[in-house]
Amino acid sequence: MGNPVGTAARGLSRRRALIYGLKGMDGRPRGNDEIPLLRNFLGAACAMTLAIAAVAATSATAQTYPSKPVRIVVPFGPGGPTDLLARVFGHKLAEAWGQQFIIENRGGANGMVGADIVAKSPPDGYTLVFGTSGTHGMNSSLFAKVPYDPVKDFAPITRLALQYFLLVCHPSLPARSVKELIALARARPGQIAWAYGGGPTQLGAELFRKEAKVNVLVIPYKGNAPAVTSVVSGEAQVVFGGIAHTRPQVQAGRLRALGVAGPQRSQALPEVPTIAESGLPGFEVSAWYGLLAPAATPRAIVERLNREAMRILKLPDVQQRLRSEAFETPSDTPEGMAAVIRAELAKWAAVVKEAGITPQ
Repeated sequence: MGNPVGTAARGLSRRRALIYGLKGMDGRPRGNDEIPLLRNFLGAACAMTLAIAAVAATSATAQTYPSKPVRIVVPFGPGGPTDLLARVFGHKLAEAWGQQFIIENRGGANGMVGADIVAKSPPDGYTLVFGTSGTHGMNSSLFAKVPYDPVKDFAPITRLALQYFLLVCHPSLPARSVKELIALARARPGQIAWAYGGGPTQLGAELFRKEAKVNVLVIPYKGNAPAVTSVVSGEAQVVFGGIAHTRPQVQAGRLRALGVAGPQRSQALPEVPTIAESGLPGFEVSAWYGLLAPAATPRAIVERLNREAMRILKLPDVQQRLRSEAFETPSDTPEGMAAVIRAELAKWAAVVKEAGITPQ
């Protein structure tokens, strides 16, 4: 009678050899060239299994998202357009999904403080930023130290609102169109006082100088509102302003609208031609607002947020609210928003370089 312990040990050894690819099913040793192939096969099979499990887990997470309150960081103080839009969409998201969407104002450094908080947050979909063309487009050119990478540190979801800027002048200026303004600026080099308040109004002025090949006297103000006020009072003569802010002054006759800095006329002022159709093809200056998540946020969560945002944008009450504030609705895919960010980074970097602006 054989040794049962020895027999069992030999059986276990044989099974291990089969599992690890050291022996074939007939019990004979495999060739040296077969062992690595089998090990590669087993490794690939394990990797595939793990990948399938990860996809399934992500899908399940997206289906239950959000399962707790979501924080939307507004990188500016209360009361401005970014804050207003974030509250409109946060309220609608909360209604749709039965979870709180908490608006958290974290202003500072032209929006960079709040954006950086989100860039460094866990990529789980529970911390989002209501970013802008400033935080994710212009700041990288205007400031020497931006604490985040607007492309690598974020997962774009969609732009939700867009407002093109309006070129306006004081009624006393003898120019009633963009063409007349260009002719006047060329006839009076360095004499037309052009106000700006930073960000898009500053870069818009520099872009106009570059494209129109004119020399104007640029005057900085501490914010866009004071810049517009300076033109209303006659202290300065020309400025780019948001349509929502300048439209009442235009309608009251305190400002004259010369052109819209967009690809088509604004629904808010359809009688005003675009700057592009007035002699500067492709001229655009806008402020956009949209949702972004930290980089590496699961794609399924990004897509779910995008789909819901697109649905909200089509709601009649949301459309009416946005129109009342002179906003357009761009309706981007995540890839579309990412492309806009990359294009604007390149565009404004070129304008800043050519204008010789030293980043702060």
